[in-house]
Amino acid sequence: MALAMKRAGGDDLDRDDVMPPAKKTMKPLTPTWEDPVAALANARHEFGEHGGVNMSIEASATFTVMEPETMRRLFSGELGPDRDFFIYSRHFNPTVLNLGRQMAALEGTEAAYCTASGMSAISSVLMQLCSSGDHVVASQTLYGGTHALLTHFFPRACNITTSFVDLRDHDTVKAAIVEGRTKVLYFEAVSNPTLTVADVPELCRIAHDKGLTVVVDNTFAPMVLSPARLGADVVVHSISKYISGGADVIAGAVCGPASLVNSMMDLHQGALMLLGPTMNAKVAFELSERIPHLGLRMKEHCHRALVYATRMKKLGLKVIYPGLEDHPDHTLLKSLANKKYGYGGILCVDMETEERANRLMNLLQNCTQFGFMAVSLGYHETLMSCSGSSTSSEMNAEEKALAGISPGLVRMSIGYSGTLEQRWNQLEKALSRLQDSNLLHKN
Repeated sequence: MALAMKRAGGDDLDRDDVMPPAKKTMKPLTPTWEDPVAALANARHEFGEHGGVNMSIEASATFTVMEPETMRRLFSGELGPDRDFFIYSRHFNPTVLNLGRQMAALEGTEAAYCTASGMSAISSVLMQLCSSGDHVVASQTLYGGTHALLTHFFPRACNITTSFVDLRDHDTVKAAIVEGRTKVLYFEAVSNPTLTVADVPELCRIAHDKGLTVVVDNTFAPMVLSPARLGADVVVHSISKYISGGADVIAGAVCGPASLVNSMMDLHQGALMLLGPTMNAKVAFELSERIPHLGLRMKEHCHRALVYATRMKKLGLKVIYPGLEDHPDHTLLKSLANKKYGYGGILCVDMETEERANRLMNLLQNCTQFGFMAVSLGYHETLMSCSGSSTSSEMNAEEKALAGISPGLVRMSIGYSGTLEQRWNQLEKALSRLQDSNLLHKN
């Protein structure tokens, strides 16, 4: 663990020990490298300016230099954050950069850049990888905002088009690739909201054979899956969800090759640099203090989700959860997942109609206090939403049907507050009331 030395009295342009480039400080891979917790523990720890165990917050928007010539060298790209030289916090900020190191360690990539939101991470990386006239192949089951970006905004504003496919049909994926035009294969490791698990290694093989870049959204499965270690080129996150854990921060991340991150920060052509979805240093500090607890939180989210899904299925509900053996992707997820972290913290209950879905959520929140009706996920309390009329509302009826989103699909992000049995009793009471009202749909 290295404590970054501060420049004092001069710019010391020829020193290599100010802040060595990340590649020089990366530890060699060990047999436990695929475990995200081990990777995070091996990542560089940034101490505070006065020796504090936590890093200092660099709240400055702009940075001074000691010699006039240094400014020219900064803007020419000759000097940069790898040598502890900074220009302006829209470009690089030391505190945000440190969070990026943690995200890179978490996902097993060379580098990462943290942004102001998950959507800004997704849109920026796709705009960097694609030009006007290019084409994307994407999963037909995506978060509604991403689907709208690809369906409506990109064709209008950027002349970038997308073909949506069933990821489970690999022949269809191959057929959708247009030679010379398709640049990216985009999908979610575990889809929102239907919990379809992507065969990341096989999809990467198909894409790479055609020269495509594979971009994977891993928001639903941090710790559980490591797409970059399974072959993906870029991993994006909405840090607002599990990684934050507090439902109080909006943030995103792009994790991938250092060459890509650097290109996205280029002063003339960089999507992040020029679009400016900058993360505040104070937000980065808060998030960096939460990442060390992510493994513990994910294990509990996933444990409770599996217990509730198993019990709900025994009661006769139509439960969708990849941890259940009858889920079509259970064996696949088991083969790809990092061991000991579970199968994800989200489960779905298909109530078939929006009326039944709303009745269930109303009882769970307002009568038995099991959770809250709210979008998002990864909070310590359970959050519930009817996906078709909320987070997937950007999709039309045909698109929802193709994606497998039922009008009564209730997505539950299972929390870990209270005891497991306490929360189960609350859930069971709500289900009993539904049964009394003849609104409980069973298989």
